[in-house]
Amino acid sequence: MTPDRFFALLLALRSRATTTTADLAEQVGVSVRTVLRDLRWLQEAGLPVLVRRGRRGGVTLLPGGSLDTSRLTPDERDHLALTGLDAEQADQLGAASGSWRARGKVANRRPVADVLPLSAVVTTDNRPWFGPAAGGVAPSALIGEVRRGVRLRLHYRRSREDEPVWQLVDPYGLLAKGGRWYLVADRAGVPRLYSLERLADWRATRAPRRLRPGATLARVAAELSARWEAAGELRVHAVLGSRQVDRAKRLLGTRLMIHPSAGGDQVDITVACRELEDVRQLLQFADDIEVTAPEEARERLRELAALTLRQYR
Repeated sequence: MTPDRFFALLLALRSRATTTTADLAEQVGVSVRTVLRDLRWLQEAGLPVLVRRGRRGGVTLLPGGSLDTSRLTPDERDHLALTGLDAEQADQLGAASGSWRARGKVANRRPVADVLPLSAVVTTDNRPWFGPAAGGVAPSALIGEVRRGVRLRLHYRRSREDEPVWQLVDPYGLLAKGGRWYLVADRAGVPRLYSLERLADWRATRAPRRLRPGATLARVAAELSARWEAAGELRVHAVLGSRQVDRAKRLLGTRLMIHPSAGGDQVDITVACRELEDVRQLLQFADDIEVTAPEEARERLRELAALTLRQYR
């Protein structure tokens, strides 16, 4: 939610006792779906927004939801748009104090009777389970150059490369996802994600960034994330023990497809792999899984199993 839309929505809620999402959408100039998402954000920020569905439903800002907009600085208004970051990520970005000040000014100071504020019963932690601490370049070190809107030269090492190489990019901004930070940028007009963990160095140029018409940080980041999750040139088919299905869902995520089964102790699955070597991730299921196709995946697993056996003889 942009700061301007935040204030427009809040003022619209204060202008009448009860309104509808359709009226709010028309007044603010966005879709009903966007209004519903923005209302959830207001609730998560601690504002007493009541949303009732149905024929006699509506949206109401309960007492205690007033906001003195004059008390917010332009920098604090900007921080209100940083939704989804937890305290640790805000600190990594160098924005912790500004975010807390802004949220403190918009939070509900008068509790609604018999209802605890959301900020008292909800917390966030965006780090992945058992994930190591992120290394590499800190986002706070890079954000200043990104905000200048100039082209950057990155000394970047791709996952399959031993040494970093220099490349010129046009940055959209930073993405925090799965406990990691990424730079979203175009290289030669092609959108890419650059992990800050593999960024060895960078240089700011004097040339303004050249972004594709209509492209925004949120849109490009969403497209790249969806493309990464859907990517997989190799489809590995297997039979998995039923007792391992929940564990497979947790470990493989969107890479796993479970096919309809008539029941029993096994299910048919398909795993999307970006390359043949990704079959290593199936070794953790030991004898609870049998890869049925393609043959090169079966052959690679036989080789890996033999190497493992040799290691423990």
